[in-house]
Amino acid sequence: MHIHILGICGTFMGGVAALARAAGYKVTGCDRNVYPPMSTQLKELGIEIHEGVDAAQLDVDPDCVVVGNVMSRGVDVVEAMLNRKLRYTSGPQWLAENVLHDRHVIAVAGTHGKTTAASMLAWILEDAGLSPGFLIGGIPTNFGTSARFGESKYFVVEADEYDTAFFDKRAKFVHYRPRAVVLNNLEFDHADIYKDMDAILWQFHQLLRMVPGDGLIIANGGDANLEKLFKMGCWTPVQSFSTDNGADWAASFADKLERRIGVRNPSGESAEARWQLGGIHNLENAIAAIAAASSLGVDFARAVDAMSRFEGVKRRMERTATAGDIAIYDDFAHHPTAIRKTIASMRQRFPGRRVVVAIEPRSNTMKMGIHNETLADSLAAADHVWMYRPPDMGDAIVETLAPLGKKLSLHGDYDDLVSSMSRKVQGGDQVVFMSNGGFGSARQTLTALLQRTRGS
Repeated sequence: MHIHILGICGTFMGGVAALARAAGYKVTGCDRNVYPPMSTQLKELGIEIHEGVDAAQLDVDPDCVVVGNVMSRGVDVVEAMLNRKLRYTSGPQWLAENVLHDRHVIAVAGTHGKTTAASMLAWILEDAGLSPGFLIGGIPTNFGTSARFGESKYFVVEADEYDTAFFDKRAKFVHYRPRAVVLNNLEFDHADIYKDMDAILWQFHQLLRMVPGDGLIIANGGDANLEKLFKMGCWTPVQSFSTDNGADWAASFADKLERRIGVRNPSGESAEARWQLGGIHNLENAIAAIAAASSLGVDFARAVDAMSRFEGVKRRMERTATAGDIAIYDDFAHHPTAIRKTIASMRQRFPGRRVVVAIEPRSNTMKMGIHNETLADSLAAADHVWMYRPPDMGDAIVETLAPLGKKLSLHGDYDDLVSSMSRKVQGGDQVVFMSNGGFGSARQTLTALLQRTRGS
């Protein structure tokens, strides 16, 4: 069977493509923006990618077209699909019907940390010999792929609340029908889809309605919005996690530089492990993953120990290069909460070093100015900030960022931004590029420039 995927280079749809290929389907696809790491992963799987959204690509007459949520009415390939009466479905629906229907699904949901927590959980299960399947919105370094069919009944899915497709405006996660759910946190996001926090709560309420009574919900015990969610109705046992000892599952750092973690389970048992990450947000991700793995029968101490071998996720504070004694990182942070926590973590792990940030406000929510009031505060702890201002971003951003003063360099051109950075970065700097897109290859360009002038 031949499926053709529209929007194949998105993290979710790329994962669907990998699963379909593993299941024996012939897979092709298209996208407007084709760039690594997803394009590399797909090409390594032998999946042909058509760059563009023209109608002619459907002349191959696929058995089914799988439509990503980046596609809308008016796009040539979508109009041709409808006019030719081709069979079509959404990515989440295809996943539910062809992969998840007979699996023990653990869904990792919430505003922040889904990719990292899901990657941690998949790794703990793998380390315990359970060979899980997974679909994650990033590439866990331990696996080198964003999706795997797996050999056991367990399947870990990153479950986001973005809408499903142009013909199905429900949240993606309502298709998955999980037996267990991890809820990391809940904030307002996706302003292009949801008008307010109540609209987001309603979608998550639909998710909770699908979790069976003999399943499990693992939730951040310190999140006020999750408390509101449970008051709307919950029919499944809930275990809480937190960095506060009042929760069922608790954890803390065992040293100042955040190189060791200590975790306590509901029975009062404790275990410690070294790890390669940092930050309270990642500690919370780890507790949630350990709790979820333990609920599936993984020994508690073994689950904690597995974190010592967890290598992180590409584009989640991934150290991509060094130039002399300057470290360069790629990070997916695009929400003020994530930005603030990332900078705080870097300061904690590298005391005495400058933390400088290059940021591309690329999400629809950011471009709409929804986060303007909190953006400057989230960046305040950085020593310097370079921001690429997209041409479709309103003027209000300039006034919003005024509190950063001389810390801020605002640019409307990628090359100008890189040129400014190359002149101002200093020895010992921790340089973090923040974007949920390609950032005009600014990180790669700066890396090459610095390595020529300062050595690798």
